[in-house]
Amino acid sequence: MDAVSFFQVAEKGIFVKFLKNKFLIDDILNTEHPSDFDYTKDYSLLILRLPFIKEDEVKIFSYVFLIKENEVFIFDRKIKDFEKLGDFEKLYEYLDIRVDKILVKLNSFHLEIAKIEDNMYDDVFESDFSKKWLKLKKELTLIERHLSHAMIAYERFLKYFKLNDDFAFKDLEEHLQRAFSFSKAAIEKLDYLYEFFKAKQDEKMNKIMFVLTIISGIFLPLTLITGFFGMNTGGLPFTNDSFGTIKATVIGIILEIPFVWMLWYYMKKK
Repeated sequence: MDAVSFFQVAEKGIFVKFLKNKFLIDDILNTEHPSDFDYTKDYSLLILRLPFIKEDEVKIFSYVFLIKENEVFIFDRKIKDFEKLGDFEKLYEYLDIRVDKILVKLNSFHLEIAKIEDNMYDDVFESDFSKKWLKLKKELTLIERHLSHAMIAYERFLKYFKLNDDFAFKDLEEHLQRAFSFSKAAIEKLDYLYEFFKAKQDEKMNKIMFVLTIISGIFLPLTLITGFFGMNTGGLPFTNDSFGTIKATVIGIILEIPFVWMLWYYMKKK
């Protein structure tokens, strides 16, 4: 691709006004500038901040396209310069490859979520569920947020150049919309799975509390008896009886029987 620097462009007298627009240059150099489309009588500028899949991780990259007389230039951030990309067909091919990678990544997200869902239905919960859920939620939210802004800028671009009826660019728009829908559906599924996970965790905690309550209830009468006979006062029954301990134990067991029976009946009924 042919490099076209700011100074070369100025020498040709094509983008003199462009070079004088400091705010526009700042937008081009800004790696975190949101997706946008702007135009003048001399040129138009399309900025698409899209998810970029690198080594199976989701990154965000800002693509800047300068369009003059149906020729497209792309900004190379390494050399801080524009390079000639070609015509609109080259622009479509360049974006189509990157949007397809986003769709492939989203499909892998859906498969991973489906696997987690199947395991949960089988009552199998992975120990690192929260960590996996948070990672998926973060990456999917990132994709959805930037795609929503990119779609608006891309629609303005299509409308300005009257490309709404062009099959290639219409197909690319449909791919962007599909990627956005996929990411939104995956986020909704994740939220549902988290609610399901929380419900299961609450159910598990309720069972633990129920068991602890039963254990506490069983030992409550024995604790009362122990506390009663442990008082350091006179006149307590069985204090001078050689079989006092045995009698106190029998009384405790007799008092426990109705309570244990009620618990057994309740658990059997449940």
